[in-house]
This record gives sequence, structure tokens and C-alpha cells, in this order.
Amino acid sequence: MLKVMQQYSIRIMHGEEIDQEDFKGIIDFVRNYADKHHHGKEEKSLFPLMVERLGKLADNLITHGMLVEHELGRSHVRALEEALKVYKETPTDEIRLDIITEAMGYAHLLSLHTEKENSVVYPFAERMLSEEDFAKVDAYCRRFEAEEDTKGVQKKYLSFLEEMEKKYIQ
Repeated sequence: MLKVMQQYSIRIMHGEEIDQEDFKGIIDFVRNYADKHHHGKEEKSLFPLMVERLGKLADNLITHGMLVEHELGRSHVRALEEALKVYKETPTDEIRLDIITEAMGYAHLLSLHTEKENSVVYPFAERMLSEEDFAKVDAYCRRFEAEEDTKGVQKKYLSFLEEMEKKYIQ
């Protein structure tokens, strides 16, 4: 989705009209799949366990790093949503720029955030947490994914992502 947001922003920069419905879908994807689904698992399972078991270093990494970045991402999405509302009423170049800025701000932040997860947070957890701790996180994630699967969450959002990739990534 980050690549979709980047490519769509480039098109907007070159004058393509803003499709409010596509952005509504992108915002829904980001809020409910990237944030609620993915970040939700981290915030309810892995991160609290890391803070509890691994002390101050984990607390700093999680509380003052990862969770702050989750909130910054949410802030970009709120600002993007607001810019889209304003643009619908007042379609100016300044608001187009706000839309691009917030979409790309989110995409850039999440790209860096994902890299930090993969190169710092997860390897730290793998080194420091016990097998029992991992089993607890794994069990939580499996239950969560199964519940979401019964609701069709993964299918809905991955289908939408595929549709957006076909439309915006050449």
C-alpha cells in the first residue's frame, strides 16, 4: 500500500484528478488493516510483553519509539482525511499539496518504521524473549488471525490492495 500511495501521489503531482473513493479505501485499509490489524497485534501482545520482560531498554524502544511512530502514522492519516474533505469543497493546488504531503509523510514514516521493526525490534525480541514468551505471542496472533479470517478481514483488504496495485502501480 505504501507503494500505491507513492505512485498515486506522483500522479496527483502531475495533475491527475483526486479520486475521493480510492482515498477513502486507502484510508480504510491503513486504519483497519495496517494499523488496527497489524499494529493492534503488536500493541496488545508483543510490545507489552517486551516492556514487561525486558525492562528499560525495551520500554524506551517501544514506548518512546514504536508507539510514538504508530501515533505519528495515525496523525498523518487524520490530516490526509481532513485535506481530502477540504479539497472536495475547495480544490486548490495548496490542498492538493497537503494531500500529497500527508500521503507521502505516512508512506515514508511507515517505510522507516517497517525497517526498524525488521532490523531492530523483532531481532531484539528474538534474542531476549523466552520460548514461552514467543509461544504466548504466537498463540495470541493465531487466535487473532483466525477471528479476523472468519470476518473476512484479510480477504477484504488484500483484495483491495491488489485492486489498487493494478490501478496505480505500472
